[in-house]
Amino acid sequence: MWLLRDPWQLSERQLIVPQALAQMLLLCDGTRTPGEIQADLTSQLGMPVSLDIVEDALSQLDENYLLDNSRYRDKRARLLEEYRAAPFRAPALAGHGYPADPRELTAYFQGFEAEIENNSVSPWSAGRGIVSPHIDYQRGGLVYAHTWRQASPTILEADLVLIFGTDHNGTPGSITLTRQSYATPFGILPNDVQLINELATAIGEGTAFEEELNHRNEHSVELSAVWLHHTFRQHGKKPCAMVPILVGSFHQFLSNGSHPANDDKFNRFLGALTRATADRRVVAVGSVDLAHVGPAFGDSFGMDASRRAHLRDEDQALMTSIELGDAAGFFQQIKSVGDRNRICGFAPLYLMLRYLNTTAGRKVAYDQCPADENNTSLVSICGLLLR
Repeated sequence: MWLLRDPWQLSERQLIVPQALAQMLLLCDGTRTPGEIQADLTSQLGMPVSLDIVEDALSQLDENYLLDNSRYRDKRARLLEEYRAAPFRAPALAGHGYPADPRELTAYFQGFEAEIENNSVSPWSAGRGIVSPHIDYQRGGLVYAHTWRQASPTILEADLVLIFGTDHNGTPGSITLTRQSYATPFGILPNDVQLINELATAIGEGTAFEEELNHRNEHSVELSAVWLHHTFRQHGKKPCAMVPILVGSFHQFLSNGSHPANDDKFNRFLGALTRATADRRVVAVGSVDLAHVGPAFGDSFGMDASRRAHLRDEDQALMTSIELGDAAGFFQQIKSVGDRNRICGFAPLYLMLRYLNTTAGRKVAYDQCPADENNTSLVSICGLLLR
């Protein structure tokens, strides 16, 4: 079976397509009539396929907004209009990935923090960067707690927090902004609309907001934003402005020989961001995970002790580059192995390091989280603090 899932959730349904009919999807490229799709599918399968079956499948695709036509575009436009008209970007995972009630959420976070009370590492002040996971709290809670507890002096000194998050549904190389403020169960983290406008002018309104609907359900920024808000709240301080920045994948740079350092859009964005924040106390957050390896992610091997140790060494090399603010070295390490470990924070971390330029830092925490029932697949995560 093929599972068709729309990340924008224009429809509440997901469709399961039988394998024999899945070939039909490749024929739905806008150049064929239903009758021509039926004829080509019959030829490719070597068996008769009735026109009724094809038309019924097309009807279900259309009903669920999975065909690129006016019906789909109208629905997407309506959802985007609703998103922009709302008073804030509502937390997508509240009540699902974490408690929606602020008191319950505080107690939930304090449970993780209680486990690290005896941590002797000193808090990190006058910092400029934080690397935090975006994995679910159930698996990554201790790494979140270590990271945000030690980063709290830096957070409390900031007048602007930039969160660079992985856009899991973004087109390659995209930078997606939003003027909406992110809400959490604790209230609203105000956005800096003036800064957003300056960045959008630098890269073009169309480029900046073409995929803005991705913010609606993307968890990468949200999971760091909630812990950020918790940090302010625990210290009785009103939150400063928080600007969410979603970044699409870098896979085109691995396949076509180009380099993000030569990408005009990235350079215009970083130039505008650097100029606009030059006189501010900014903390940049990379809301990212590291490796995704094992059978759950398509590998033919399970992660045994030897592979886990080797991955730890590879992750440590990446973390060293991050601590040094070495964007070029970070990129080259991933490119040299074809991103075989599927580094989920590849693009946002690179962009954040370019913004911060040279840094010095320290590792706060590292973990390898299970990603299947047999514990043969894993997601590696880390907490880093940068000056």
